[in-house]
Amino acid sequence: MEKAPELGVGADPVEGAELYLDGTREMLDEKWEYWEGPRFSAEYPIKWMTVEDQSTGKMVVSSNDPAGRGGKYGSADIVTKDKFRDFRAHVEFFVATPGGNSGVYLQNRYEIQVLDGDTTSHGMGAIINETPSPYHLYKGIGEWNAYDIQFRAARFDEEGNLTEQPITTVYFNGAKAHTNIAINQVWGGENSGLDGGNDGGKGITDTPGGLKLQAEGHDVLYRNIWIKEMNFATPDTNF
Repeated sequence: MEKAPELGVGADPVEGAELYLDGTREMLDEKWEYWEGPRFSAEYPIKWMTVEDQSTGKMVVSSNDPAGRGGKYGSADIVTKDKFRDFRAHVEFFVATPGGNSGVYLQNRYEIQVLDGDTTSHGMGAIINETPSPYHLYKGIGEWNAYDIQFRAARFDEEGNLTEQPITTVYFNGAKAHTNIAINQVWGGENSGLDGGNDGGKGITDTPGGLKLQAEGHDVLYRNIWIKEMNFATPDTNF
């Protein structure tokens, strides 16, 4: 698969990027908040715990919030306090047990799936229900994995009508998985993220959104998340 620099597990923030998750409690509380959507049932302070990464001895963050048990996405998901339109992001995740389930949401709308064992368009590494799963790039349970993402938000005319679909390019563990994929809607209904309840998820608005991580009551860990604001003048996120 095609490779590129500054990608994959352990990638340092590119120039102009800001670190959003270093595994410490301080950064978690400073830069993240619960997404208080229709199903929100968690309580502050954020119950995502900082735990020790057994391979490095450094602290990482667990998505296993008690309010998310039973796969209740939207009940305890966390999202960056900063909101974005166009951006580049780096996210590292670790699935500890079979069937581990979480998700990385662009603009708190469009999910890049984290789901061990699923090779379908709803499975690991898929832009959910928009692309096949690049499952062959997944390192598997007990290994750190990384998404590197460039995202261009939807564009609208002066009357607020959608003129250009959101698009994204994604590398998975340093290999290109998706190139300039146009995303058609927010999947999963109103509990999944911004605009999920608008016109079956097709009623996308121009409201900026944060990078969201999903809690589904599974042992999925996160670390080394950084984001750089971008401005893609043309519909091209390839890198």
